[in-house]
Amino acid sequence: MPDAVVIDCVTGFPAIPLAGVPWARIVSANPLEMPDADIPPVFSGYAAAERTGWDEFRAEYARTHKDLHADFDAFCRDRGAPGLPQYEFMHTSPYLNLYLYPDEVDYARANALDSTWHNLQASVRETDAPWEPPQGDGPLIYLSLGSLGSGDVDLMRTLIGTLADVPARIVVSKGPQHDQLELAPNMTGQEFLPQVSILPHVDLVITHGGNNTVTECFHNGKPMVVLPLFWDQVDNAQRLDETGFGVRLSTYGFEDEELTGAVDRLLADTALRERMAADAARLQANPGTARAAGLIEQVARTGAPVLR
Repeated sequence: MPDAVVIDCVTGFPAIPLAGVPWARIVSANPLEMPDADIPPVFSGYAAAERTGWDEFRAEYARTHKDLHADFDAFCRDRGAPGLPQYEFMHTSPYLNLYLYPDEVDYARANALDSTWHNLQASVRETDAPWEPPQGDGPLIYLSLGSLGSGDVDLMRTLIGTLADVPARIVVSKGPQHDQLELAPNMTGQEFLPQVSILPHVDLVITHGGNNTVTECFHNGKPMVVLPLFWDQVDNAQRLDETGFGVRLSTYGFEDEELTGAVDRLLADTALRERMAADAARLQANPGTARAAGLIEQVARTGAPVLR
């Protein structure tokens, strides 16, 4: 029997709360996953300061998920587990709940999360292989759309063509279709790249907006151009745009000058770079990996809730 169970999933498992041991939930996606009346509905990509469309989105989400949620809630209850919160598919742990989103972009809630919730701010691994930047002068840009985004050959070719004349060195994570991509002369890249080792060296990141990449960029003080594809990426893209830490663009509808203009503006924004460097220093001084390990160890050792 384990001393504790740690789970990071989008759906719950009745066996976890019924195991008889303390358990911790990790939310590694955008924290809109924990709903509140004063924050946009999750997966909407809506602005926090403008409530237009919130109610309609929530109503449509309820309509499309009502039967599925009822079935899964019954499944959990039939096996002796607690019922699920309305239109949520994961239990909240009574022992320990973790999420990661820097204070600079976290959301102001009508009701604070209960005291079992701890914000790790960021959680950046230290296991990536070493990496050296390509030779040359000028800004260094990292382009990565994740495994799924980089697998869209047409999209990647469009980006490569648009960025080919940008006066910068560009490092491209080419992904699973790497053999179908021909990089421009100002680019280098491979199928897989050690992202965590790359980020300290670059000046700007062009990303799909996955939560890991977003928080890793904050950990290293890097502004972002965000081309979201699905899931919480639209929420991250909107949040970065509305807080000034990045630019959100239409992934399949951007004009060439929109992308190159966003790159130029962010590279020229000295005040933003200085602000993000200070944010990065704060995050690096209290790494989320160490905080998470300590909190999980505490719940395993004591068997009691770990409160803020």
